[in-house]
Amino acid sequence: MVDLELDGGVAVITIDRPEARNAIAPVTMGQLGKALDAAAGARALVVRGAGDRAFVSGGDLKQLAAIRTREEASAMAMRMRRICDRIASFPAPVVAALNGHALGGGAEVAVAADIRVAADDVKIGFTQCKLAIMPAWGGAERLAALVGRSRALLLAGTGTVLDAAEAERAGLVDVVVPRSSFEERWRSLAAALATPSACEIKRVVSGTLAPAEAALAFADLWVSDDHWKAAENATTRRPSTGAGGGCG
Repeated sequence: MVDLELDGGVAVITIDRPEARNAIAPVTMGQLGKALDAAAGARALVVRGAGDRAFVSGGDLKQLAAIRTREEASAMAMRMRRICDRIASFPAPVVAALNGHALGGGAEVAVAADIRVAADDVKIGFTQCKLAIMPAWGGAERLAALVGRSRALLLAGTGTVLDAAEAERAGLVDVVVPRSSFEERWRSLAAALATPSACEIKRVVSGTLAPAEAALAFADLWVSDDHWKAAENATTRRPSTGAGGGCG
């Protein structure tokens, strides 16, 4: 089952398959697609697994074992690749809340997000090579963008599993949080990112805006009521220094 929670401007997609450690089955793919459809318009998106054991433990091997032909395998890979591409290209900031281990395909789902927040007791690894296969959902390319080509080949080629601290040092995880405060931290981070400014910043850092387009996006934010309210609040909180002010 895939659940969708809408909390203000934040959409939270939860993969809830405790019997399979939140593994991805064919039906899960369809449910993820529908959840992404329903999340359209959210100012921030969170993808998480239910419970505290697994974020996503990869593909559901019992169900995917029915795939036996080259054509079927290719179609399955492209189907889930398109879902991960949709997560990566979601217009608003996307947070992967790693409540549990993210292994194999689970690591691919995690790196489709913009930001990864992990509980301090989780592990992450591209372990597909242990099954004599390779990442096929776009994860290898996204891993290389995060940690560099050489390290990506080393990690995915050997199936190395990193603990949260190691993953943070490698640049694979962005924030590591004690388990006791994990839920509060990812929710507060998602809420902080659920702003028009963060959406536009995502477009800039993703390289999808030309300089002139970025200037226009800035101008739209500048003339918004939110900007003038924030600027007024900022100027009333501190005395003027005589310098030319800013927008943040």
